[in-house]
Amino acid sequence: MTTRGIRGATTVTADNKEQIHSATQELLTSILEANPALRTDDIASAVFTVTDDIAATHPALAARQIGWDLVPMLCAREIPVPNSLPLCIRVLIHWNTELPQSAVQHVYLRDAVKLRPDLAARA
Repeated sequence: MTTRGIRGATTVTADNKEQIHSATQELLTSILEANPALRTDDIASAVFTVTDDIAATHPALAARQIGWDLVPMLCAREIPVPNSLPLCIRVLIHWNTELPQSAVQHVYLRDAVKLRPDLAARA
C-alpha cells in the first residue's frame, strides 16, 4: 500500500467558530465524495493550516465532529506571505491506498479555487 496526499482548501468570510467548522466539514465531505474509495480507516493523518486571520477555533475540531476520532491531526499557521488569499483553510490528507496519484481528486472550494484552478477544474 502507498500513501497518497489529498489536497484541499476553502475560505470563510469571517473568523468565527461556526463558519470555520461549517467550511471545514463541507471541505472534508467534498473530499470524501470526490474520492469514493477513501475510508476514514485508510487516513494515516491530516494536517490543517489556516491563514493568520483565522484564530477562533481549530479546523481539526470540525473533523472530529464528523467522526474522524482516531485520525491523527495537526493544525498550523500558514506562512504569512503578503497578498496571499485571506481567511483560508487548507488540508493535506495522507491516504493509504493502492490507487495511483493520478486517480486522487483534490478539492478547492469557494475563493480557494484561485489557489489551484488546474486541480479544481479536474473535479
